[in-house]
Amino acid sequence: MTINGFSLKRYRRTVLPLGLLLLVTVLACLDCGVSISQLWEGMVKGFSFLAYMFPPDWSAFGEMLQPVLESIVIAVLGTSFGTFLSLIFAVFAASNLTHPWIRQITRFLIGFERSIPEIIILLILVAAFGLGAMPAIIALTLGCIGMLGKLLADTIEEIDSVMLDSMTSVGANKLQVVFYGILPQILPNLVTYALFRLEINIRLSVILGAVGAGGIGYELEYAFNMLNYHRAMTAFLLILLMVLGTEQVSNLVKKRIKGREVLL
Repeated sequence: MTINGFSLKRYRRTVLPLGLLLLVTVLACLDCGVSISQLWEGMVKGFSFLAYMFPPDWSAFGEMLQPVLESIVIAVLGTSFGTFLSLIFAVFAASNLTHPWIRQITRFLIGFERSIPEIIILLILVAAFGLGAMPAIIALTLGCIGMLGKLLADTIEEIDSVMLDSMTSVGANKLQVVFYGILPQILPNLVTYALFRLEINIRLSVILGAVGAGGIGYELEYAFNMLNYHRAMTAFLLILLMVLGTEQVSNLVKKRIKGREVLL
C-alpha cells in the first residue's frame, strides 16, 4: 500500500510499533483520566504557587548547612558500604567464578532487592530501628547491591576467561584470582558505577529524609508542613546546589579515569 509515495510495507517495522505505542498511550490516558485542559490548569496553579516561595529565606541558609552535610554523609556512607557489598555479591553472581546454582541464588537475591524501592526498605527499617540516619544508610546500601551487584557481575563475566584459567593453572586460588586478576580490570568500571550510584543516592537521601531519615529532605518537608514557603525555597536551592555539585565532582573524577585509561 502506497500513499503519496509513502510505502507502508517498506516502513512497517517502524510505523507499526509507533502506531501501537500511540494507541497504548491514548488508552492509558483515557483510563487514567488525563486531560490537556487539566494539565494546563495545573501548570498555571503550580506557577502561581511558586510565586509564594519567593524570595527565599536567606536567614535560614546557615541553619540548613548541617542538614545538607548530613544528607551528603548518608549518601556517601550508603554508597561506600553498598559498593563493597556489591563487589562481593558480584563475585558470587559471575558465571565464570562460581557454581551455577550459587550464581542463580545470588542473581535472585540481587533481582529481589532491585524490585523493592528504597523508600519501602526505609519504612521497614524505621519500624525496626526508629527514625534517623541509620535506616537511610542501610536502605541506600541495599539499593546499591541491587544495582551495582548486577552491573559488576556482568562486567566480571565479560573478562577473558583465558587469563583467569592461566592464573588458576599456576596455582592461584579464587581469592588471588579476584584480587590480582579481576579487580584491576574492573576497577575503572567499579569507580564509574559507584560515582553514578552516588549521584542517585544524593537524590534519594533527600526523599528518604522527608519520610524520617533526617537531613535536608526533612527540612524541606517540615517547611512545607508549616506553610513556610520562603524557607522551603531556601532548602530547595540548597538541594539543587548539592545535586549539581555532586554531578560536577563525579564528572571530573570520570574524566580523570578516562584520561588514565587512554594513557595506559
